[in-house]
Amino acid sequence: MKKTSLAAVSLALLAVAGAARAQSSVTLYGLIDEGVMYVNHASASANEIGLSSGNLSGSRWGLKGSEDLGSGLKAIFALESGFNVNTGKLGQSSRMFGRQAYVGLTGDSWGSVTLGRQYDPEVDLVQPVTGDNYFASSFATPGDVDNNDNSARVNNAVKYSSPSYGGLKFEGLYAFSGVAGQTGQGYTYSGAVSYTTGGLSLAGGYLRMTNDSGDGAARTTWSSATGDSVFDSDINSGYATAKSVGIAQAAARYVAGPVTLGVGYSNAQYKADASSSFGSTEKYNTAKAFALYQFTPSVMAGVGYAYTSASGDTDAHYNQVSVGADYLVSKRTDFYMVGAYQHANGTQRLSDGSTQAAVASIGSYGYSGTDSQALLMVGIRHRF
Repeated sequence: MKKTSLAAVSLALLAVAGAARAQSSVTLYGLIDEGVMYVNHASASANEIGLSSGNLSGSRWGLKGSEDLGSGLKAIFALESGFNVNTGKLGQSSRMFGRQAYVGLTGDSWGSVTLGRQYDPEVDLVQPVTGDNYFASSFATPGDVDNNDNSARVNNAVKYSSPSYGGLKFEGLYAFSGVAGQTGQGYTYSGAVSYTTGGLSLAGGYLRMTNDSGDGAARTTWSSATGDSVFDSDINSGYATAKSVGIAQAAARYVAGPVTLGVGYSNAQYKADASSSFGSTEKYNTAKAFALYQFTPSVMAGVGYAYTSASGDTDAHYNQVSVGADYLVSKRTDFYMVGAYQHANGTQRLSDGSTQAAVASIGSYGYSGTDSQALLMVGIRHRF
């Protein structure tokens, strides 16, 4: 009898432990992306060659998990840290969990609500439909003036993400400035919607980030409590003192067998106030297109084109052509090669308030040289 009772108790404890494990999970994951990059006219007329980290995907490690709370409700969290492979330094301005850090609740029928440092809805829903989703910054907007390459994330944010309703999804985000007496300063809000049916995907959204008030004094930089800086190069560095940045994006993608075609449009506006170092709203209108071909399940190649036109404060124009190829050697490892060429003309404003002849700067790599720039890189990406 005692042996039978002990066996029954042991089985019961094992069953409870198994159920507990099934109800709660934590996953350690990561990605390392490293390559060799050559940049023609990386600075003035000088060229540069060297190692580059996070080329197609930002190198990272993270923890994510969920706990089943019953009745279809789960608690979820994510902590994700970016880093530079070459130096070991933290990314995203040396933040411990600069890529993502949030906690929230999710339900199958109503979606999820998360709180913390997060991607904005345009990054979640619009960016996956663009060429940046496949070949990253080399296929992104010149200077990443519209955050297509995810230069900025959002602090102090509350985000709602819907489930899919027959292919329709939507998200909304609001981020609080967290500064006493300045609820109308330094906030960020964003919304986006996407729809997928068959091989067709459509997406659009809007992001607005506001700077600090300036307290009547001249600003010297972007210092919003919520929206990160998107000022990666000389293309838009002259507008870091903007009162606000508003970005509208729309994109479409069509997949037919091995062929993927995509187009996109964005309008980014950098608005001034009395504390800004410039006086007129700077507008960047960008039109993009890309085409991909899947030669085999493991080999893909593509081409892209982007045209950006500045108006309002300056008259710069940027033409960019991109190429890329990716070879998946296993489920977790791939080799890639990407290249881009950009030509600039007109004038652009600098961070000191002066203007100069426009210089080229591909994607969000941050190199600003002459009126033309070429970039080529080969690399390896490994997921774990």
